[in-house]
Amino acid sequence: MNILMISPETPSTFWSFRNALKFVSKKSSEPPLGLTTVAAMLPEHWHVKLIDMNVRALKNKDLLWADLAFITGMNVQRASFQDVVSRCQSLNVKIVAGGPMMTTEYQSFTGIDHFILNEAEETLPPFLKDLEAGCAKPVYSSKNFPKLHETPLPRWDLLEKKKYASMSVQYSRGCPFDCEFCSITLLNGHRPRAKNTDQFLAELESLYQFGWRGPVFIVDDNFIGHKKKLKTDLLPALIQWSEAKKYPFRFTAEVSMNLADDESLIQMLVHAGFEHVFIGIETPNTESLAECGKSQNLNRDMSVSVHQLQKQGLRVSGGFIVGFDHDPPSIFERQIQFIRKSGIVTAMVGILNAPSGSKLFQRMSSEKRLLGVMSGDNMDGSTNFIPKMNPEKLSEGYKKILKTIYSPREYYIRVKSMIQEFRPFPGMKPKITLTDIKALFKSMWILGVLEKGKLYYWRLFLYSLFKCPEKFPLTITLAIYGFHFRKIVEHI
Repeated sequence: MNILMISPETPSTFWSFRNALKFVSKKSSEPPLGLTTVAAMLPEHWHVKLIDMNVRALKNKDLLWADLAFITGMNVQRASFQDVVSRCQSLNVKIVAGGPMMTTEYQSFTGIDHFILNEAEETLPPFLKDLEAGCAKPVYSSKNFPKLHETPLPRWDLLEKKKYASMSVQYSRGCPFDCEFCSITLLNGHRPRAKNTDQFLAELESLYQFGWRGPVFIVDDNFIGHKKKLKTDLLPALIQWSEAKKYPFRFTAEVSMNLADDESLIQMLVHAGFEHVFIGIETPNTESLAECGKSQNLNRDMSVSVHQLQKQGLRVSGGFIVGFDHDPPSIFERQIQFIRKSGIVTAMVGILNAPSGSKLFQRMSSEKRLLGVMSGDNMDGSTNFIPKMNPEKLSEGYKKILKTIYSPREYYIRVKSMIQEFRPFPGMKPKITLTDIKALFKSMWILGVLEKGKLYYWRLFLYSLFKCPEKFPLTITLAIYGFHFRKIVEHI
């Protein structure tokens, strides 16, 4: 059979980095890992192509080639997803759809021939068996959370490698925490499940042999969800692998705030090649943290924890939320002050939304406050339920936060603060490429000549170049990120 795997287009959002990617001549920040993994589960004699609409246009001749179109998608890709479905219908191409949006909302979509819900290791094999027998059903779902030891190596060969700024891999699924606004435990379970160490290292080796060098995002819901297994099994082996390969990858992962409580784990992560972590900080308001069940962030000074991580070699990005029921009118200024104090450069601030199937979604539904499904764009200023705070004040306060923290002066001050305390692992020196040099000159022209706030850019530029030259590449990268963030804020 001819199988066309399609990843819908993602609009310009905080995490798309679309405005920053132009500096490095890339089309997308990361590839569709789910599709490359599912592709490896299909029969070997099938012909498989992959089109990521973020790097290449989907043409009718591509669709006409296919016997089946496999489509995935998240909420933020809804418009593109529905457009692809319409195009497939008009050309009489049968559609197989899966992924997180389908798993939680498949009843809302029409025109799909087969839904493969939940995790593909569990639901794809029976579909393939029934398809072979000519009796494939409309919906395949499962309540089981499969072990990951049989998950195959992703089909890297399907990707247009040079068009991505980073690559993605997965070690585990699931999270030990259960925040009210999060749907992770619904999708992937409360108990973390991990690949075995040899399997994960084989995945990294395959990516290495594919020729990739540079950033790798480990997409786990919470990479440190099973800390004991990490410290005794994976990380010692990963440290050895990274050292032997002379650190070809720079890892990023999503972690929980309790990482700051484990100094030995921090050191192991840094020595394994990790340099960047994303943490859901959410809010400095204790009552709001308790409201959403964010227990791991309570009873601590979170800004101290952030500084501790950055001083030991892990640059911290943070997620922040306003719009909790317990948020006071002062929450907007408190968020600004916290972001300043913590020195977090990449601060994603959004209004609270209720993902389909989450505990918050259920509560808002029972309280008759639900307005519909969320957009999936963390920073478009929308919410899918009626907040307790006056909506106009919530919107005004939200915009005030963004306008403040991403003004050139505020942003460049945070970058300088971060690079002053950040202590990169000396064994992992940045490798400068021709693409990096081109990005530097583009930043000098666009940020240092054309854009408002160029004085702050040059001050940061000269400070980093002469005071901490080993961190100069990171400084320029973060300056370019700031350009993207300001464009997102302008759009909002």
